Amino acid sequence: MAASTTRRSDERIDTVRRRWHFRHPLVIRAAHWINLACLAVLLMSGLQIFNAHPALYWGSASTFDAPLLAITNDETAEGAARGIVRVGDHAIDTTGWLGLSTAQGQSTGRAFPAWITLPANQDLATGRRWHFLFAWAFVINGLIYLIYGIESGQLRRRIVPRRDEVRHLGASIREHLTLTFPKGDEAKRYNVLQTLTYLVVIVLLLPMMLLTGLAMSPGFNAVLPLPTLFGGRQSARTIHFIVTNLLVLFTLVHVALVLVSGAWNNMRGMVTGWFVIETTRTSDPGKTFDPGTIR
Repeated sequence: MAASTTRRSDERIDTVRRRWHFRHPLVIRAAHWINLACLAVLLMSGLQIFNAHPALYWGSASTFDAPLLAITNDETAEGAARGIVRVGDHAIDTTGWLGLSTAQGQSTGRAFPAWITLPANQDLATGRRWHFLFAWAFVINGLIYLIYGIESGQLRRRIVPRRDEVRHLGASIREHLTLTFPKGDEAKRYNVLQTLTYLVVIVLLLPMMLLTGLAMSPGFNAVLPLPTLFGGRQSARTIHFIVTNLLVLFTLVHVALVLVSGAWNNMRGMVTGWFVIETTRTSDPGKTFDPGTIR
């Protein structure tokens, strides 16, 4: 524990104390990083698979003339190639990043560019192999996390908010919007917005991604007709795509909040399990406050 003092103009003394707090057990930390690797490969290989037929439909059949969404390319009135994302009857020019991108100095017509797909070149078979391999790794890692989390009580403490916390959901949202993060002992556990978000991800989005993925497998559907649960195989594919984008959005927001709330402290916590809480006390009793600390 380290301490330092500063003197204010009114002669009161502030004492800053740093306390180490163990927050993330080894299994939680390992599952977190394995999940990150799995989801990254699943995203990139999934985009490779999507590129083979870059359109989404609803129902059991592919209505080629009226897709819900399509990423393609065409030509302008002047004859210049352009990338297009079509959502229903609306067309959005996305030249350079969707529909038409530059690869090795040449414009190439493909839904998602080479730098974000696995493999980079157009190769559906290899993309499917990567996708299925890491899908199994993701499932096994998730089962280990769930079993450990339930047995140890970590899962309940991390993703199930208390009733009194739910009543402060509005305040928690305002704090996040203004980048005001938990302080002192409050930083020892997730706030209500965090717990509810992780609850939705773990209980809804990740299982939905798994089930819709299985619903697109003819071999699995021969045993269990999952497509009917989602209104058809094409509907399952569309839901799979939507859930993937929601998980990407969650990851981007999560990373942004980790950076602005104390990148080094947060990273140390998820690598070693330990992070530091700083508490500032003044010489005047009752004038205790905590400066910002990590999430």
